[in-house]
Amino acid sequence: MNLIISKSKNSKSLYIQKSFRKNGKSTSKIVKKLGTMEELLPQHNNSEEEVIAWGKKIARKMTEEEKRDRDIVLISLSQSKLLEPMKQTSYNGGYLFLQDIFHSLKLDKICRDIQEEYKFEYDLADILSRLIYSRIIYPSSKLSAYEDSKRFIEQPAFGLHDIYRSLDVLAEKCDAIQEFLYENSRKVVSRNTSVLYYDCTNYFFEIEEERGSCRYGKSKEHRPLPVIQMGLLMDGNGFPLSFVIFPGNANEQPSLIPLEKRIIKDFGITKFIVCTDAGLASNDNREFNTQGERSYIVTQSLKKVKKHIKDWALDTEGWTKGDSNGLDISSVMKSADDGETSEDGIWYKERWINENGIEQRIIVSFSPKYRAYQRYIRSRQIERARRSAENNKKSTNRNPNSPARFLDEVRYTENGEVADNVEIVVNDGRIAEEEKYDGFYAVCTTLEDDIKDIIEVNKRRWEIEESFRIMKSEFRARPVYLQKDNRIEAHFLTCFIALMFIRILENRTGNKLTIEKLI
Repeated sequence: MNLIISKSKNSKSLYIQKSFRKNGKSTSKIVKKLGTMEELLPQHNNSEEEVIAWGKKIARKMTEEEKRDRDIVLISLSQSKLLEPMKQTSYNGGYLFLQDIFHSLKLDKICRDIQEEYKFEYDLADILSRLIYSRIIYPSSKLSAYEDSKRFIEQPAFGLHDIYRSLDVLAEKCDAIQEFLYENSRKVVSRNTSVLYYDCTNYFFEIEEERGSCRYGKSKEHRPLPVIQMGLLMDGNGFPLSFVIFPGNANEQPSLIPLEKRIIKDFGITKFIVCTDAGLASNDNREFNTQGERSYIVTQSLKKVKKHIKDWALDTEGWTKGDSNGLDISSVMKSADDGETSEDGIWYKERWINENGIEQRIIVSFSPKYRAYQRYIRSRQIERARRSAENNKKSTNRNPNSPARFLDEVRYTENGEVADNVEIVVNDGRIAEEEKYDGFYAVCTTLEDDIKDIIEVNKRRWEIEESFRIMKSEFRARPVYLQKDNRIEAHFLTCFIALMFIRILENRTGNKLTIEKLI
């Protein structure tokens, strides 16, 4: 390597040049630009001699490094030498696939920027990367993450106390990191922000009293413990886009609009379709997504629509399948009820409705297979309910799918008067009412697209549900040992990034491997 100085009319530029032979002829190429003399002088006491000496030193160093890279290294092996007891001799190299993604997303860069802003000494990129790798490979506590990271080829250059300090910083920069991650992920994978999926879940804490955002609420796992809630926004290709954490006793529905406003402002995403389940389809959320270039597709409970809409939806006449219109599905329903689901496919009907001042299109579908499946599941639940009635016992389980929903308590005396004696009976009327909706499924939307396209978009909501499953089961995301709200948020940030890594790995392997096999 040689230092060369290129002179022009008004400036001098310094380069490192490499000479080599190609096809038997001597040639050279520029391998590094050091800068102009004007830029470098202030860094070297305004002395051209010092600048040139510095440049030659870099050239020598690069020459030595190149020679070292070409050196042949021989490792001797002694077949008689025994391994030292209690000494680590094997290391995990699988994290190197994740390390490549870490650098592809330029997370090391934003960590350096944050480090410069806060002026701390520990290496934030080293800590964040290991928290992500450990969450995927060895999911456990922060203490375990620190110990487990020693199983990687590259050893950690930080202490456990640095991890907890970094969580405070990561929480402060949580929104900025999500924005940065989105921008850089666009260069790594294809992002489809024309369709966004939103859903919520919660994580329970085994504590006796509420603390911070850990509040008593409706646990998704039906545990009587304080929970903290997470809202997750996913793009149309299954990649996580953004998330929010909020108290366990808060209503899920108001969490969507602030998150949408943030991605509009910070991410620059303004034209999209939001797809949610019925629980998040409040009137405010629907109304917000009729504005600008936004639209929505939401699951609609037929039990909650007005009577005339319900009657129209459940009417056996007026259905469409393929190119055939005005069909009657009475015979199809009877076949499904008799266990003869010979006719395959899905029937549709649609109409425009005005609900709470919003013009929207309701699309109802009917599937005989779905009807048969629902009835099979319910038959087993009814069987359990009848056994409970025979034993005069009613479960206290408040799960909406519990057989206890079919049971009533009847208090009586031997003379038939209301009294303290209790009999558990099956409510057949409630069963019949629930059966009316078997096989039917409805969505509401502001779109005028083809029905099949709308249904297809809605079908992909399972991916966001799978994302929650991955975080809860594979990543063991429940933050057992963290107490402060900001550190809990930072913990979920690492889980969110880990989810992005897994989705990118899936993409790179052609979506042919399950999450379990990837990990």
